[in-house]
Amino acid sequence: MKFFNELYEDAKNIMSKDPAARNILEVIILYPGFHILIFYRFANFLYRHKLLFLARLVSQLGRFFTGIEIHPGAKIGRRLFIDHGMGIVIGETTTIGNDCTIYHNSTLGGTGKDKYKRHPDLGNNVMVGAGSKVLGPIKIGNNVKIGANATVLTNIADNTTVVECNKIIDKSIQNS
Repeated sequence: MKFFNELYEDAKNIMSKDPAARNILEVIILYPGFHILIFYRFANFLYRHKLLFLARLVSQLGRFFTGIEIHPGAKIGRRLFIDHGMGIVIGETTTIGNDCTIYHNSTLGGTGKDKYKRHPDLGNNVMVGAGSKVLGPIKIGNNVKIGANATVLTNIADNTTVVECNKIIDKSIQNS
């Protein structure tokens, strides 16, 4: 029963955060960000019960149907909102707090340098903008906003907004 209560809570959360959502039934039937949470919660249950092959099989089926890859070993809190979703990757040792939002084409992944804890920890109420990459065993504080296409490789304190700016490399523009 807890499984269904959590999913209903997820659907209500999506409904409250997405202005395009007209009703809960629409979210349950049409939203890939909701569908992947069903796959993830089942795969995570199997993973925690050491049914690793089945857990990965379920997560790969979820990836096939939604375009969102969540490793069954990741730890995800309550009310995660995955908006649009396509291209999102969440690694095995990632932890995500409550009330977080992740936009399409974002990665919570590793750098390839770490062996055990390889992926980031997100606090509560974190927003990860479209195309962002949060890499390595780093800690992202509560109430952090990560701007679109940012690459984050270091710890981020609570209540911080992180963006990435490109330097002007055309010297004719700089000298004007």
